[in-house]
Amino acid sequence: MRKLCCKVRISSFETKVAEMAPSGSWHTRRHPRKIKIPMRSIAILGSTGSIGRSTLRVVESYPDRFQVIALAAGSNVETAFEQALRWQPRVLSVASEAHAEALQKRLKARGRTEIEVVHGAAGTVRVSTHPDADFVVSAIVGVAGLEATYEAVKAGKTVGLANKECLVAAGELITGEARKQGKPLLPIDSEHNAVHQCMRGGRMEEVQRIWLTASGGPFLKTPKSEFPSITVQQALNHPTWKMGKRITIDSATLMNKGFEVIEACRLFHVPPSRVEVIVHPQSTIHSMVEFVDGSILAQFSVTDMRLPILYALTYPERIPSDLRFPVMDLRQLDFYPPDMQKFRCLGLAYEAAAAGGAKPVALNAADEVAVAAFLEDQIGFDEIPRIIEDVLSATKTGKMESIKQVLETDLEARRAARERVARLHRGTSPMPRATSVSCPGE
Repeated sequence: MRKLCCKVRISSFETKVAEMAPSGSWHTRRHPRKIKIPMRSIAILGSTGSIGRSTLRVVESYPDRFQVIALAAGSNVETAFEQALRWQPRVLSVASEAHAEALQKRLKARGRTEIEVVHGAAGTVRVSTHPDADFVVSAIVGVAGLEATYEAVKAGKTVGLANKECLVAAGELITGEARKQGKPLLPIDSEHNAVHQCMRGGRMEEVQRIWLTASGGPFLKTPKSEFPSITVQQALNHPTWKMGKRITIDSATLMNKGFEVIEACRLFHVPPSRVEVIVHPQSTIHSMVEFVDGSILAQFSVTDMRLPILYALTYPERIPSDLRFPVMDLRQLDFYPPDMQKFRCLGLAYEAAAAGGAKPVALNAADEVAVAAFLEDQIGFDEIPRIIEDVLSATKTGKMESIKQVLETDLEARRAARERVARLHRGTSPMPRATSVSCPGE
């Protein structure tokens, strides 16, 4: 294959554009204009997790732009203690009262009595609504971060979302409140962050379709007949990414991509019919947006979460970074349609997205229970979608009017999913006809 080479003299190009532009509207790197940039104050929900730690690395790289105001650290007290000493947040939340007492004692011994230590769900809300925080990173895994994220939006904060469950379970409530407050919801997940970037190339009414790329997981070429014999170890062996156990299993079933379909519908206000999943094993292109004229914009970059985090933290600006993609290393890009028969979870997610209301809540809850059961060798890999489908079909369609109702529906769906796991675990397959899962508040 011949290599194409294109050389551009940047200095000449900049000169020509500068001549065409109005005075003061074009600035080259040689003559940057000194602009006083206000400090952005950040609260992080899930500061000890992967996204939280990556966010703190970004903050560390740009000390003149960002400061840490509050942290919610969960049950990892050791890391929370280290973060408290390094970042000196005004408020630090941990999982339990016992964790808070232990942490407070250690901080006092180091002379850090000015840090207020709180705990539990109320403590997390305290972090997310801190009056001095203007940007909240939502990175707590699961519905545990739902209430705090909603309250942050309600308090008028700009929120960077890295928590899938928030938009899957309560996307209509959260996006509705964000519109009411006039504040953006900025996606940190690489796929939706890519979509957000591509959409800056046109108006919303010009968007024809959103394309979400999927790696295909470890079983892209595995026959469906072999799914019953898939082991936990095989399912956790993702070909591209190193992630937590649940998200790795969700990637193997393509449920993770199904959740992203629902997220895209909520974030960008499009129906499921306009969100397409395409398998892209190289995971080079993070997502694409197709416009009504046929133009398609694709976003690709280094696979480093600091880049989408930086994008969200600085939006609508773009600022320099050292995160560079080696374009000359590109060799091959493959794309395939997903096998919806083999990966039933993806189809279930589309159905839940179309139904809305209680269905996505039940989808997420049942999936979490089923995946946990698979990881504990209680059910087979092929039984994950069976449990989810049974719980979904038993869940009544109903609009979610409040976060309380979402959480109640979540608990009810989990209970129903555990019942079905227990039946399968006792060997009562095929599964009995589902009992109805009510929608609290109907």
